[in-house]
Amino acid sequence: MTEATGTAGVAATATGRVGIKVWSDYVCPFCMLAEGPLHEATRDLDVDIEWMPFELRPHPTPTLRPEDEYLPAIWERAVYPMARRMGVDITLPTVSPQPYTRLAFEGYQYAAEHGKAAEYTPRMLRAFFQENRDIGRPDVLADIAAELGLDAAAFTRALEDGTYTAAHQEALRTAQAYRITVAPTIIIGDGHRIEGVPAVAQLRKAVLDAQAGQAVAQGAACGIDGC
Repeated sequence: MTEATGTAGVAATATGRVGIKVWSDYVCPFCMLAEGPLHEATRDLDVDIEWMPFELRPHPTPTLRPEDEYLPAIWERAVYPMARRMGVDITLPTVSPQPYTRLAFEGYQYAAEHGKAAEYTPRMLRAFFQENRDIGRPDVLADIAAELGLDAAAFTRALEDGTYTAAHQEALRTAQAYRITVAPTIIIGDGHRIEGVPAVAQLRKAVLDAQAGQAVAQGAACGIDGC
């Protein structure tokens, strides 16, 4: 299994791997919970995983506040029970209001260009949901980039100069093209779509079905319509 840096197609890559796109936001707890099933289902399969941006509340939409009564209620009802079943350490951050994630996503584009795409998204999720860090602040993002072995000064300059703004906006247009409305949304192969945290068996079957369909399309297997 490999993780893509933004160049893999959804249906298949040039090397024949099944492409998996995962639309997520760094302030979405279910995106963090989806990471485990995603890796468990594909750990021995030939796939390329590409994390895609989906800003749940882009500026100037107001972001959530943990002190609002309904947010802790959602966590108690849905997030914490699922996390306990999955054995994931996750806590409602106290950062208020919750950060906008545009800069963090532009940082992802920098990380991808420098070979750290696979590490960046899980690290950003852990920073917010396990370490209570304000991932809307450039200095926090630069510290996380440095932890990943990236040049913090160059990373900061890229954010300040908007070097990756256009790339991020293009990635957001991809979400529109695929009619993404919730995070996480996972698209496997040529259109297998899962919204929400996937079951391991469900996701694995989708990948295997995509591999089988890909083999038929490439003439490496026989289908019901012939060989």
